[in-house]
Amino acid sequence: MHSTIRQFLLKLIPPVPDAVSDEFAILSATRLQKQSRALFLAMFLTIPFVLYASSSGADPWIRYGLPLAMGACCLIGYCSLIKDRNASKNPRRARRFIGEATFFSATICVLVSVWCVLSWAHAPAELRLFYPFTLAMGSLTTIYTLATIRLAALLNIMIGIVPITILLILSGEPLSWSAAASLMMVTTFLYRLITQQNDQFINLLMLQHEMRKLAHTDPLTGLFNRRVLAENLDQQIAADDPRREFTVALVDLDGFKPINDQFGHAVGDQLLVEVAERLKLACGKNGIVARMGGDEFAILLSPESTISSVACADHMLAALVPPCIVENHIIRVRASIGVATWPRDGSDAETLLEAADTQLYAVKNYSAANTDQASKQIVKLHPKTA
Repeated sequence: MHSTIRQFLLKLIPPVPDAVSDEFAILSATRLQKQSRALFLAMFLTIPFVLYASSSGADPWIRYGLPLAMGACCLIGYCSLIKDRNASKNPRRARRFIGEATFFSATICVLVSVWCVLSWAHAPAELRLFYPFTLAMGSLTTIYTLATIRLAALLNIMIGIVPITILLILSGEPLSWSAAASLMMVTTFLYRLITQQNDQFINLLMLQHEMRKLAHTDPLTGLFNRRVLAENLDQQIAADDPRREFTVALVDLDGFKPINDQFGHAVGDQLLVEVAERLKLACGKNGIVARMGGDEFAILLSPESTISSVACADHMLAALVPPCIVENHIIRVRASIGVATWPRDGSDAETLLEAADTQLYAVKNYSAANTDQASKQIVKLHPKTA
């Protein structure tokens, strides 16, 4: 039973994907803040007409108390929206503003609905349809204003439209039945329109999110690309605090081409993905890993990182020591690493990367020379026989 209700509610008010939830909250709050000002002002200006049109047979608190309370709420809402709430800049404030707007709109809707129902009950038969009409126009306008907040729109439908619709159906008058049917039809189409607009809005945000992701990440490994590395380097350098050193490391896999030649490019690609995951894990939260291209990676450790520049190379190489198992192939990965530290090894991004690159190839050449020397020793110990 509970799962069925939950599924129904999720279908009625589906959650916004986490990837775009902050952007959706900010855009919804911004749109709501702009449109609500006009709505509150318009509703406040209609209060004199509501007072004039109140049923003379109703009690004073219905005729005057409820309309004045509505007017006070509208005036408070309008005044609170005159100043900038910073909802367009901060997701947390945007969500708080949306919560306040949902509660505030529901409160006003309760007052309007109670006034309409009680006035309808005390009004002469020939004037009763005036109140559902007034309520419908106000509620439908409010629902449209709250279009990007499905919960608030749904609450206004349940509080404002449903009670008077039930009264019209139970009245037993054919004209009231016709008005109830029209009200239900318009409300249904409006909520359907709101749902479609929300879905299109979210799909557009998701598309923008994917485009930004493609522009900032490597499609194979999911790591950041050169552009993001450059942006983060510039941010660290812009801080201009020599006491807060940070480290840049370039990682180049040794003997990667023979792996591609022996096992195929599909295995080579999966190996790169495995290496990327290990480097990310070794890097931790206070650093980023970027793929520079081919089998070359870059690591940027922030000043908050617990990995020192001296220990950086050993730390990353240790992460690559366990063999990788790719499609039942056991592959051992070897790598060369060059490390540079700001501001000691360079004052800008270009010189830092050059320093790391110089050290990288010095390490690679040293490893290659040692490997050649070891090979010669093996040939001397085991000469080929004719």
